[in-house]
This record gives sequence, C-alpha cells and structure tokens, in this order.
Amino acid sequence: MATYKELHGTDIQVVTSDPTNPVDGQVWYNTTTEELKTQRQFVTNAWSTSGNLNTARQSQLGSAGTQTAGLAFGGYTTTWVGSTETYNGSNWTEVNDMNSARSGVGSGGSQTDALVFGGGSPGVVKLNEAWNGTNWTEVADMNTSRRALGGVSQGASSALGFGGYISGIEDITELWNGSSWTELNDLNTGSWYMGTSGTREAALAFSGYAGSPVFTDTAKTELWNGTNWTEVNDVTTLRAQSSGAGTQTSALMVGGEAADVEGKMVEQWNGTNWTNVSGLSVGRIGLGATGNTTSALAFGGELSSNSATASTEEWNSGLAVGGWITGGDMNTARAALAGAGTKDAALAFAGETPPNSALTESYNGTTWAEVNDMNTARQQLGGAGATNTACLVFTGEGPGVSLVNAESWNGSVWVEVNDMNTLRKSLGSNGTQTSALGYGGRTDAPANTAVCELWNGTNWTEVADLNTARSSVTGTGTDNTAAVAFGGNPAVTATELWNGSNWTEVNDLNSGRNGSSATGTSTAALGFGGDNPFSSNTNATESWNGTNWTNENAMNIARRQSAGSGSSTNALASGGYTTTYVASTEEWYGNGNLREIISTS
Repeated sequence: MATYKELHGTDIQVVTSDPTNPVDGQVWYNTTTEELKTQRQFVTNAWSTSGNLNTARQSQLGSAGTQTAGLAFGGYTTTWVGSTETYNGSNWTEVNDMNSARSGVGSGGSQTDALVFGGGSPGVVKLNEAWNGTNWTEVADMNTSRRALGGVSQGASSALGFGGYISGIEDITELWNGSSWTELNDLNTGSWYMGTSGTREAALAFSGYAGSPVFTDTAKTELWNGTNWTEVNDVTTLRAQSSGAGTQTSALMVGGEAADVEGKMVEQWNGTNWTNVSGLSVGRIGLGATGNTTSALAFGGELSSNSATASTEEWNSGLAVGGWITGGDMNTARAALAGAGTKDAALAFAGETPPNSALTESYNGTTWAEVNDMNTARQQLGGAGATNTACLVFTGEGPGVSLVNAESWNGSVWVEVNDMNTLRKSLGSNGTQTSALGYGGRTDAPANTAVCELWNGTNWTEVADLNTARSSVTGTGTDNTAAVAFGGNPAVTATELWNGSNWTEVNDLNSGRNGSSATGTSTAALGFGGDNPFSSNTNATESWNGTNWTNENAMNIARRQSAGSGSSTNALASGGYTTTYVASTEEWYGNGNLREIISTS
C-alpha cells in the first residue's frame, strides 16, 4: 500500500495552528489542539434555477434533447397548446408550433430530430408528428388512441409508446420504425402518467397511476428488452405524474404527485435500485424533463396551487458545493437562543434549557467556553453583532411575560441599555451593537406583530412595518440600513427586503418554515433549519443572492431555534431543538472545502 508521502509528495505536517490555505486531501497534526485534521472537497448533485419557459404549461408536456440543447412542446395552460420552444443552456426561444395542440403526450429525441405521439386535446388521440429542427410534420398515426401514455424516442425514425388511458388504464405497447406502428407485448401492469427513460430497444417505465381507482399511485418499475417487459425493483415512493431522464440503466425520476405534496422529490436509478437524491427547488407534477443522470433539465409542470409554471431547473452531478460538518458541542444544551460573531469566533447567549437561561458561551472555532451571564434570563430573543466582543440582545420571553429590555456585550460583561418600545418575543433581528433592527414577533395579547424598530446605538425608534405581521420570523443583515426577513408564522415562505426606509416583498423561500436561523447580508444570506409547515423539524438549507433562494446541502441534524453566526459562506449553527434540547454545533463551508478532525490525542 502506498504511503501518504508517496501519494502527496510530503509527510504529514506537525503544526501549532491550522494552515491558512490547505489543499484538498492535505493532512496535518495540530499540537495545540492535539488533533489530526484533513481537508476535503465536498462534491454532490444539485438542481439550480435557469431561464423560464416563455409559455408556462403543465399536464405532461413533450420533451426532447439535452441540458444545453433542449426542446419543449405541447402541454396545457388554460387550454391545450402546441407551442414549441428550444433551450440553449440559458434561455428558451419560441419556434414553430405543433400541428395539433395537446397534452399527455409520448415524446423524445433531440432538439433537431424529435417525435410526439398520442395525447389528449381534450379527446384521446393517436396523432403522430415528427420535428426536423424547424417544422412539425404529421406522420403515420398510432394504432390505438390514448393520452398520458409513456414514451421514449431517439428521433423521427424510432420510438416506443406504452400504457396510457382511453376509457380505462391501458397496458398496450407499440413500436415505431419510422413509417408505421406495430403492437408488441404489453406492460405487466397498465399505467398512465408514468415516468420514462431509455430507447426503443431498452426502455424503463416507472411510477404512474395504476389499479383501481384510476388515480391510484404506483411504485412499480418495468424494464423493456426489445421484446418483453420485466418487473424490477420499485421506486422508493409511490407517485404519479413524474418525468424521467436518462437510460434504462441510469435514470432520474423527477417530481410527481405523492405523499410529498410539494412534488420536489427526485430519485436516481442505477440499473438495480432507486435512491432518493437532491430534490427540485420548485415542486411540480406533469412536468417535462430531458438529459441524463449527469446533466438533466426539468421544466414546466403544475404547482400545488393548480397553476402552470414556466420554471426551469438544471441538474448537475459531481458539483463542488457547500456542506455542513460537526463542530464542538456547547457546554449547555438549549434552544431559542441567539448568536453573534463569525464561524470561528462566535458568541451564543440566552435560550431555553428549560427554564429560561442567561448563559453566554464563546466559541474559538473548536471549543466553547462559558463567559459572564446576561443580566436577564430569556428565550426567543433578538440578537445582533458582527463580532463576539461587541453585540446586542433585546426583548424575548422572560418569566411568563415578554420583555422590552436590551443589553449590550463589551467582550467581558453585559450592560443594560435603553428598552425597545414594543414588548414581544419570537422576532427577527440583525445588525451590530450600535446599528440594529428588530421586526415582527408575537406580543402577549397574544397576536403577531409587524412592528419594526431601529437601534442607533443609544435609542430605539419605530420605523416602517413589515408588510406581513408574523412571529418566529428570521432575519439577517449587516446593520439597520439593509436586511432580509423570511419565513415565520403564518407567512412560512414570504421574504421581505429592508432598504433603510421600507420593507419590500420579494421572491419566496423554496421550503416554508418558521423558527429557522440565518447568517450573512441582505444580498448574500444563508437560511437553515426550522420547523416546516407539517410541524416537523427540517434540516433544509437555502442561500439567498439578493433575488432568489437556492437549495443547498442540508444540515446533518434537523433542528429549529438554533443560533446563527457568521456569513453566507462561513456559518455556524449552535444548539436548537430536535426532539429534545441539543448542544451540538455545525459549521458551514460554502465553498465545500471541509476541514475535518480525523482523530484526537
């Protein structure tokens, strides 16, 4: 076996402090912390948002091509459409329409050589059209009319259509040779609105509606060898109206209607089994998809609001992305606390242990140390501070009542300063010791509030309210002139931006939640954890670029009401609540260069 030196050209370094810029795979021993450490690059698969379709559409629209040269056609808006659009890797362009508008089609091929067959408009049809990169041409019809069928195609000369719905669920299979359709052996289980991948000679059919009643989700997967269908291992989650991309031995099942009502779930097939992988940012059913398991495209579909979407997302594998690793535990487990400072120099204070706590702890990037307590024990408080030597806390829940009092930390002790004007708890907050903002929350009425107050280092002043009153709202920002506020109860996805004078509603979170945590600025933020609308803790992480939220790698532990410290690229999550109060800490590395402890002396 090769030694470390033979692999990397150097021995393991012995140092008194961690190197400032280690390379991927480097290992060193820190004599100060007595830890053997390494750095590795976090690599994963992920979806990212791209340019919208020109025409939002749903109901199993047609799809063909690749991630950088895609084709979308047909579907349903408020009526059946024949609209066709090409994708260049960034944007969609309208081109010539299909001859017959319809949805629920079988389809496949490339951007310049595609086929669309069957469907409904609203009657069930057997129409077949070929695309040559410029126009659609009607060619020989299928033998059997049907809609919501499964289909794969390599282009105008090769296709396979199977399943679908006429007056009941069908199991019929037909093969297209470029001039006519021939009936072949049936599916083992009739299905419609299924996902598909592969070719005419080697196809895969999965999920869909099967059985009785006709809208019964199925998990069945069948494999076509050119002659017969064979049942293989089921998908992990029952669903219908998903879409597929890839081959018979390597495929993606994207979106669909299931117990996951948001339609975000994605599964990957390795030729033997299905595995859950990173979900879509925008949940949807009846969408289009194309590409393969390395680079795929998902577009259109129906949202949970029953409206069509134009949203497009790109799937890429092997991406260097951000990730969470475990840090040192706090001395005292607690939730509903606040945090300040950076990832490697943080402060966590107050919270519920229970009961309410005045404890303060300081983090040096490795371990936590208890420092002087706050004057007033509290939880669900507001906190602000760019460093662990200068920060501010305000309001929160005291012994049975909400508070208005504020305290300032000078690096050694807490000092009481002027009170806020409105008593409350579960508010959003951001800023520094001398320039802070507190907004939203819940009063003792009890009632959610939209009140926003600004701290100038001496006094609190009421300024413009949030657009939506809410409690358990989360916020972040550098000072009292710029902030982003998101989530909360009841506006679990709503996001608002503060410009120093007013709040403006902007694009929503991908995953609704309250009681989450945040770090960063109004244009580069990270939101993580919380309590989702189904009343369960979440480990979901999203990054904000000033315009949109993007799903990131999830935390290792689903939790709510943790403390957040740091930036959007280097963050710390401390404490919180799972099914109990926790002391665990997680560190976020936005560039995916994770520094990990191998062993401790």
